[in-house]
Amino acid sequence: MKRPVDLGRRFLTLADRDIKTFHLLAAIPDSDDQAVGFHAQQSIEKCIKAVLSVSEIAFRKTHDLVELIDLLRDRGKNLPPDAEALGTLNPFAVTMRYDLFEVEALHRDWMIKTVETVRAWAAQEIEIVERNERSRGESEAAATDDEERPTDSTDGTDSTR
Repeated sequence: MKRPVDLGRRFLTLADRDIKTFHLLAAIPDSDDQAVGFHAQQSIEKCIKAVLSVSEIAFRKTHDLVELIDLLRDRGKNLPPDAEALGTLNPFAVTMRYDLFEVEALHRDWMIKTVETVRAWAAQEIEIVERNERSRGESEAAATDDEERPTDSTDGTDSTR
């Protein structure tokens, strides 16, 4: 089984793929707004799932950003930037695939900023978990070293000092 941090990194790699496509589409003024919104939503969804994974918070297969954010909130975790507004991207996840819907003035500048800040938030959250794992590993290694240090057989003191 993969470590939670490995799964989180995998989600972040998948998010980066969507972010690249999002930026390419967002830079073309006449690209389809639904396609741009879809890749923004997918990018953010995968970033949130990366943080849920490293935090060892189970989630069901869903595209609902509000539901995913609520899982973080319920566990007292840091929320992504602009968390309360991210739900506005939900219609792009599924509706765009199966139906046409009207998009009111897509705010590409907001989407670009939001995708970037959520990506940075996810990377930072993963780094915190990795740093904590390294510290735990170093502490455990030091404790093991202390346990294995030879002692003087007559009085129980450390014979290496």
